[in-house]
Amino acid sequence: MTIALIDYGAGNLYSVHNALKAAGATDIAVTADPEAVLNADRVVLPGVGAFGACAAGLRNIAGMVEALNTRVRTQGAPFLGVCVGMQLMGDAGEEMGTHPGLGWIPGTVRAIAPAPGVHVPHMGWNDVIPASPHPLIEPGEAYFLHSFAFTGEDVIATTDHGGPVTAAIGRDNMIGVQFHPEKSQRYGIALVERFLQWRP
Repeated sequence: MTIALIDYGAGNLYSVHNALKAAGATDIAVTADPEAVLNADRVVLPGVGAFGACAAGLRNIAGMVEALNTRVRTQGAPFLGVCVGMQLMGDAGEEMGTHPGLGWIPGTVRAIAPAPGVHVPHMGWNDVIPASPHPLIEPGEAYFLHSFAFTGEDVIATTDHGGPVTAAIGRDNMIGVQFHPEKSQRYGIALVERFLQWRP
């Protein structure tokens, strides 16, 4: 089983690679090659940093967005987006201007509003609360680090940070998590294990 781990300068690439290995993946292609994506059994999109910079980095790889659309949307390969990789599944992000996402799940990534007792960025361990049944999401604690959050459709888990904040989104063969599985110890590795076994 080949895992295409997309290399577009996203920052948390090798920590996600290590989490995949810890979960039992043996054939991981760290790649910026659209052909490798088209031939992969599963696709993982990592990401840290600003939404616009990540979106631009992805689009600057000739043919990559088209390959992702073909392999994930058309052919149904299981897909996991992590942190900004999850946010990019939405329509747009509003960090330092408005930037288009992949448009896979309707929604917009907006700044978390500061409030009394609500620190931004949202950083540290927090509960993952399933919003609807999903084979990959279980209740538990995960590690978050973000200042912007997804608001839209297909929210399958939330966390509480001055009110509900999206922790995971999912539709069909696609899932994205706002938290960092690679920093979430046993909870995170168990989620990656379920992703590797997932047959959507």
